[in-house]
Amino acid sequence: MTGVDPDRLDDQQLMRELETIHRTRHDTLLHGSNEALRTHNLRMAQLEGEYLRRHPRRPVAAGRTREGARERGGLAAEC
Repeated sequence: MTGVDPDRLDDQQLMRELETIHRTRHDTLLHGSNEALRTHNLRMAQLEGEYLRRHPRRPVAAGRTREGARERGGLAAEC
């Protein structure tokens, strides 16, 4: 694993790690090696998983659901 085990990070450190990994995602996808992308995927999943573990009842914006997207016309009709 790369970096500190996410369950050992305090909340502020976890948020900083998440902000960094999301900020670097696009560049890694476009220009990183396959190994760099695999490592990025793993680390992002670990950090996001820890965030979700700590915040299972996080608020969800209505517009970020499938129904909300349909109301905005953001999703094609279901198959």
